[in-house]
Amino acid sequence: MKDSEYKIGIDIGGTNTSLGIVDNNGRCIKKKSFSTSANKSIEEFIAKLVSSIREISTISSREVRPAGIGIAAPAAQRREGLIQNPANLLWGTVNIADLLKQHFDIPIAVINDSNAVALGEMKYGLAQNMKNFVAITLGTGLGAGVVVNGELVNGENGFAGELGHIVVEPNGRMCGCKRRGCVETYVSATGICRTAIELIANELDVSKLRALTYNELTAKTLYDLAVAGDVLALKAFQVTGEIFGKMLASTVVSFDPEAIILSGGLVRAGELLLKPTLKSFDENVLSSLGGKVAILPSRFSNGEGAILGASSVVEITETVSAD
Repeated sequence: MKDSEYKIGIDIGGTNTSLGIVDNNGRCIKKKSFSTSANKSIEEFIAKLVSSIREISTISSREVRPAGIGIAAPAAQRREGLIQNPANLLWGTVNIADLLKQHFDIPIAVINDSNAVALGEMKYGLAQNMKNFVAITLGTGLGAGVVVNGELVNGENGFAGELGHIVVEPNGRMCGCKRRGCVETYVSATGICRTAIELIANELDVSKLRALTYNELTAKTLYDLAVAGDVLALKAFQVTGEIFGKMLASTVVSFDPEAIILSGGLVRAGELLLKPTLKSFDENVLSSLGGKVAILPSRFSNGEGAILGASSVVEITETVSAD
């Protein structure tokens, strides 16, 4: 295969960064992940990212020169290649495209991470035959990519689809965006942990959660305890699902999609999250839309949809002059 038939896709998350080398058929040939370490400097992050790109660019003992690099990141501004004060990263505003161009003399493009997930679903996933859908990712935060009439919705400034920052609880939990009550402070891997902490403080149920330190409490720990029948862990998923279902009902009213596709680490909890979410959605969706919208877990492994979508941004940028 020619080097020009490969592209690099990068998904920068609040906790982990994943990247892969992708062929023209949407196959991720080689993949790598590392801790984003958001508390470290952008220079340290770029050094790790550059070494990782070079590592995955070696295939069968041969270093290939990909046709381009696509970067999916939170709060990304595609037109200028910026990441602008992302809620869960402490870098401020950085021009990540320019930083990488210091190391790679190939086209580099940037896109919002949730928009990249939507593109991945549209080109290679469940939405290949859909014209109207919303792709929602539940990771450190909550992001969404919206497709209407077969076109990705970017908005005037490239920030359309920031559904994670819809306020669901006035004067509620503090969000990384500096506002209170955003839905991602309740519905995300970090949000469900905050819910568990509140339940520990406010409920009397016996629970193994009470023996954990703050740093030991993770969404994965909550999942394991919920599977084992821990009452407070089960309640955490119940509360999260109820809020998520209401949010999805509002999303349906706004965009009238054929489907909502869910991805991200928290979605891997399966029925623990989906059962209360679907129940809450059915109870809150507009009656005229009841039963008309499919809510589907993505078939991609964690991060792969964003990698595939990001890898396609290079060719999109060559044909689209503005967001």
